Amino acid sequence: MNSRLPLFLQLLALLVLIAYPLYGSSFYVEMLAKTLVMAIFAMSLALLVGFTGLVSLGHAAYFGIAAYVVALVTPKYDPASFWFAFPASVLAAALAALVIGLFVLRTKGIYFIMVTLAFAQMAYYIFHDTPLGGGSDGIYLNFKPDAAIGSWVPFDLNEPLQMYYFILAAMVAVFVLLKLVLRSPFGRVLAGIHSNEHRMQSLGYATFRYKLAAFTLAGALAGVAGFLYAVLFGFVTPEYLSWHQSGNVLMMVILGGMGSLAGAAAGAFAFIGLQELFTDLSKHWQLLMGSVIVLAVLFMPDGLAGLPKRVIRMINWGEDKNG
Repeated sequence: MNSRLPLFLQLLALLVLIAYPLYGSSFYVEMLAKTLVMAIFAMSLALLVGFTGLVSLGHAAYFGIAAYVVALVTPKYDPASFWFAFPASVLAAALAALVIGLFVLRTKGIYFIMVTLAFAQMAYYIFHDTPLGGGSDGIYLNFKPDAAIGSWVPFDLNEPLQMYYFILAAMVAVFVLLKLVLRSPFGRVLAGIHSNEHRMQSLGYATFRYKLAAFTLAGALAGVAGFLYAVLFGFVTPEYLSWHQSGNVLMMVILGGMGSLAGAAAGAFAFIGLQELFTDLSKHWQLLMGSVIVLAVLFMPDGLAGLPKRVIRMINWGEDKNG
């Protein structure tokens, strides 16, 4: 029963997410959609940080690049085709991750962290200081992509409920995809690299290629989140690529718990929820958020993902003590 509890909680959370838009206000439905997008973003980074041992401070670059691509390929007076804009955005993010990965993965430790940050800042200033990205004001996305296939429209992203459920479906698809990847032989190699890369090399594994594949996949999934974020809110700014955004998603992973996809998603929900709460309380909400992250690291080293097991241990300890 103990092993089934996390699965039960995940299914319960999914049922709540499916049912809430039928009863909740439009404001909170949109905020929930934003949180689901950030959960995809957090899971993409969790693949690197929690499962491969690569702490990146430049992950927002792929999120922002995908967001800019959908804005740039959308005509001024007509919607772009979803079936062109979505693959183009994700492929652009994946290609950027592949190229950057060829350089940054030759470094380790603090050097890797700083080089990922450096490349992300380069991407940030490409869009911030040039007409390509509209400068600091960014670009407005006047029309959401059109998903029509001939005369058939499978879903309409202009409809808020359909947009929400499309984002929810994307989050579930990313979660299932990453679960399958991590349970595959490829995922086991990544776990081995995280544990002891030198041992994996001695066993004959080309660890650089595996890390590059994981880095590219993580960039592509961050691109999925970037595409959805741009379509949801209808504008793109250089801040999407900033180091602040990379720091925020890293805090989501830490808050949720390293080495857990469900934890990364839960960390996104907790982070966005606390952000909304703290911004209402004080303009110095970052100080409050930082305090929460520090306390979480000190008293919940396994993050939110570890809470069910800790509760079970406390219950068992209480039963043993009473018995």
